Amino acid sequence: MIPVVTPEEMAAIDAAAPEPVEVLIHRAATAVAREALALLGGSYGRRVVVVAGKGNNGNDGRVAAGLLARRGVRTEVLAATDLPAVLPPADLLVDAAFGTGFRGTWEPPPQAATPVLAVDIPSGIHGLTGEACGRPWHAVRTVTFAALKPGLLLADGPAHAGGVVVADIGLGTGEAATHLVEDADVVAWVPPREAGDHKWRHAVWVVAGSSGMEGAGWLCARAAMRAGAGYVRSSSPGLERPDCPREAVGTPLPAEGWGAGVAGDAGRFAAVVAGPGIGRSPEVRDELVALARSGVPTVLDADALVAVGREPLAGSSPLVLTPHDGEFAALMGERPGPDRLAAARAAAAHHGAVVLLKGPTTVVADRGGRALVTRTGDARLATAGTGDVLSGVIGAHLAAGADPLRAAAAAAHLHGRAGSRAGVSGVVAGDVAEALGEARAALGGRDG
Repeated sequence: MIPVVTPEEMAAIDAAAPEPVEVLIHRAATAVAREALALLGGSYGRRVVVVAGKGNNGNDGRVAAGLLARRGVRTEVLAATDLPAVLPPADLLVDAAFGTGFRGTWEPPPQAATPVLAVDIPSGIHGLTGEACGRPWHAVRTVTFAALKPGLLLADGPAHAGGVVVADIGLGTGEAATHLVEDADVVAWVPPREAGDHKWRHAVWVVAGSSGMEGAGWLCARAAMRAGAGYVRSSSPGLERPDCPREAVGTPLPAEGWGAGVAGDAGRFAAVVAGPGIGRSPEVRDELVALARSGVPTVLDADALVAVGREPLAGSSPLVLTPHDGEFAALMGERPGPDRLAAARAAAAHHGAVVLLKGPTTVVADRGGRALVTRTGDARLATAGTGDVLSGVIGAHLAAGADPLRAAAAAAHLHGRAGSRAGVSGVVAGDVAEALGEARAALGGRDG
């Protein structure tokens, strides 16, 4: 995991540092100079223009300029508040104008074709939300210090930051409540099957689909199997013959009273997934209230989230809620604001559950305020049914024994990796489900 801290948290970390600020600036500047030289491919005959602001971000740039000059790079430092309409020619622009605490808008001269190295965060990108404030330059690389900042991961931030390098300058980030998920985390968090395991040790019950929506249950069940579930029971309320993969066991459920029926028999299962395609009527909420009393870890997605609404379910089951922005509005009365970390945390606290807020950057939070972030997904996942696949993966991870926060975050990360392996164009949800095994194997470790 890579720590992620807000601008406010970073300011507190800076203030608590035992070293003088001059030492920290020199360390940061050294990291900037190192990355600049790497981008330049050397120092001989190279020219760098550093745009420096008044604060420590600007100080990092000015000291880096001096370090580069010692290496033979021709450097020129320009004040961020007094830039010419046309920038001098250069092989590299170093954007050290404004840091994560910047407020307002920044309208710099066009960068033209000159590559940009950003210091800590591209100037004009909001440090907390990632929103572009003005016309920030697009960096090819950003050197950030001690930890990632939310603005590098959310909204416009990733497109402007380019490749991000986290430089260790000796600051303590051990208390960070937010982390970016890495491949190795998925391997560490989801226990593999043991030699003596049997299918019921990793059993998942999928309650999804209805007349005309049978595909939701099929995709969810298929994904659960591909993600490691040893046994999958698939049911669609009101359907005598639920549509499910050949390897799953289709079991009918009545149109009414199915929530109590599932809760009564759920003790044989390690996880339950419910919601995709089951309908949104008030009666569905009554069924979910009964289901939440089973005590079994339960994933609620799609229609189930709309049926739940703003009133939390009272029950003994650990819950994972997986809304997109519209479903989030059903759960909280309004769509998430620009601060998506705060939005996910608020929903988790309100509903007493783990909340996975979907998006280009997926945020997973628990009721205690811990949050995990993943960015493996891309536009290939923006197609019907991929949410059903994700729910099945979360169910499989819960059944493997992962705690709900990590089960959900690892599932989102793996889901994105599978999407990238499912094809270049024309990817459909079934392709993502089929790619899960290959994607998991590529992460290394023992395959569960």
